[in-house]
Amino acid sequence: MKSSSAALAATTVAPMVFGSPAAAREKPRSPNERPGVGAIGLRYQGSVDTHKAQAHGDIVALCDVDRNVREQARAAFGSTPEISEDYRELLARKDVDVVLIGTPDHWHVKIAVDACRAGKDVYVEKPLTLTVDEGKLLRKVAQQTGRVVQVGSWQRSDQRFRLAVEMVRSGRIGELKRVDVILNKNKTGGPFPRRTVPGHLNWNLWQGQTPEVPYIEQRCHYTFRWWQQTSGGQMTDWGAHHLDIAQWGISSLPVRIEGRAVYPDVKDGYNVAIDFGVKYKYANGVEMTVGDTGRNGIMFTGTRGRIFVNRGTLSGKPVEQLSADPLPREKFKLYAADNLRRPQRVGKLDSIVNHMGNFFDCIHSRKAPISDVESQHRSATTCHLGNIAMQLGRPLKWDPKKEQFIGDVEANGLLRREQRKGFEVV
Repeated sequence: MKSSSAALAATTVAPMVFGSPAAAREKPRSPNERPGVGAIGLRYQGSVDTHKAQAHGDIVALCDVDRNVREQARAAFGSTPEISEDYRELLARKDVDVVLIGTPDHWHVKIAVDACRAGKDVYVEKPLTLTVDEGKLLRKVAQQTGRVVQVGSWQRSDQRFRLAVEMVRSGRIGELKRVDVILNKNKTGGPFPRRTVPGHLNWNLWQGQTPEVPYIEQRCHYTFRWWQQTSGGQMTDWGAHHLDIAQWGISSLPVRIEGRAVYPDVKDGYNVAIDFGVKYKYANGVEMTVGDTGRNGIMFTGTRGRIFVNRGTLSGKPVEQLSADPLPREKFKLYAADNLRRPQRVGKLDSIVNHMGNFFDCIHSRKAPISDVESQHRSATTCHLGNIAMQLGRPLKWDPKKEQFIGDVEANGLLRREQRKGFEVV
């Protein structure tokens, strides 16, 4: 690896060989010693995650390809953490035990894979992946290295969503028949002007595996979500949250997907769908619809009732009946504001209050966190399948065991993407 960020800025990401997890630290930490934390990608959610991690570890290194963001992070987290432009410098540090990944979607798996191979435990933002095949790779690497990987799908740790799922899975609405998920609409905009790359941004590193394109300010930072090259619109933004909860309640995997969408035709403009809808059929017979019209949230419908849940609401007749007929977990007051972080076994689900706290607890216990690689790979896959079905505009059959479409070469070709030389996710 080049010794300076200036040299790195002019190159692609060359291969880097990491040692075994055991060799990543010369001397193991004591269980009572606070782990060293390195944060990669510090624009908004990355900085939010880093602030939360401060309660559990020491922030020792910060990394971002935007110098302005790096300097803002230095101001926010003090002068102690060292800052860098290239994430490999951070991964090479022996004082970094834990890596937080708050980059745009197209960098999640590449950095997570390299971090696991470098012997680091990983907290990575949602959606976990850019493609289905990326999830298969990360699952394999996490298993091989034994690293703890938590995905920032924090709704799994939220009281409302967890209670809704437990009620559905415990039969409080009878047999589950249908789930309706409403997401926010995708942004529209463009054409946007092509500009000279600002001096504070390493545009080559920012693009990573995606095709090299002219710099447009709106491709960067939060608005990367509205470009298919770097994200998947609301299907992988809000969808990574809501479809995850819906699928957790369904307790099955999809086998048939049908999608419709209208795409903008604006040169140098946002290109995710401006009107979309997807229908899923699950192996256990449950049907799920996903659309962008209506009240944001999730509606579970069964043979004996309905439950609606979003970030501000948990409602329905079965919910109203809880005071007279509580679930067993409520009798133990596991929802009390008692700073409970550690998983408590109660039937099929665990009770967790603090998503980041659960991650650090699992680092110490070496147990799987609540938003582990397998569950989040499967949830992200469902999001990607919806986008693929919308793109092709025809019904697709999915084999969840083989993780491929049945009899559809074109659709299977969309489970992966061509990656720019020097930035391959392998």
